[in-house]
Amino acid sequence: MLARLAPRPQSRSDTLANSYFQFQQFRIEQGDCAQKVSTDACLLGAAADLAGAGRVLDLGTGTGLLALMAAQRAPAATIEAIEIDPAAAAQAARNVAASPWANRVAVRPLSLAAYAATQPAPLSHIVCNPPFFRRSLTSPDAARATARHEGAGSLTFGDIVAFAAAYLTATGTLTVLLPPPEMAQFAQEAAANGLPAQVCLTVRHQPGGRTTRAIWQFGRVAPAAPVDRELCIKNADGLGYSPGFNELLRSFYLEFAPAG
Repeated sequence: MLARLAPRPQSRSDTLANSYFQFQQFRIEQGDCAQKVSTDACLLGAAADLAGAGRVLDLGTGTGLLALMAAQRAPAATIEAIEIDPAAAAQAARNVAASPWANRVAVRPLSLAAYAATQPAPLSHIVCNPPFFRRSLTSPDAARATARHEGAGSLTFGDIVAFAAAYLTATGTLTVLLPPPEMAQFAQEAAANGLPAQVCLTVRHQPGGRTTRAIWQFGRVAPAAPVDRELCIKNADGLGYSPGFNELLRSFYLEFAPAG
């Protein structure tokens, strides 16, 4: 029987900002992390294609959420999670240690440049929810600003693309979540570095609404045309979750767990 250890936070498309978030098979403590568990991140972790995953990198892990979702979804994979913020990395490591997959997930308190300097083995998959508020006002919280805004001390799109181009296997994939304008910029940079878009998932809050996020997959193998997909978080009435969202998150959210 599934132990319901915690009340469920209210789901929002920005931040699920309780001090922890209880999933069906693991728990995310997030009090020491600038970036909390979000619906965006949950969608990325569930939507990324991890077929045949061998070595997976969660780039900028924050709480460790994407690394643990990858571990749950890909039982044969080993996952490395890097995080530049020491407090967040320490909390991610604790979350991993308390999970069922501590033997397959390693958290490293490193910048991407420092990780690249270790000359890691080729990666089959990279997942990343990068800083994307390029033109907006930065947060007064320095850690949150680094996590959410591209600038000094944070990842740039060029950093991510160059690393992926250097370390992905021949059939490896990079899956990224961004707002649509930033995704268009990222896609141009990726294509210029030999990583064309393969799958383009558009996310809307509800049918007919504006596109809020884009989750795209990039890789060395160029398709004749990218596969276009769409996901709505809510039904047309804006109340209940859509069947597509339910299907994606049914193995993670407590409210989608079988009764009993």
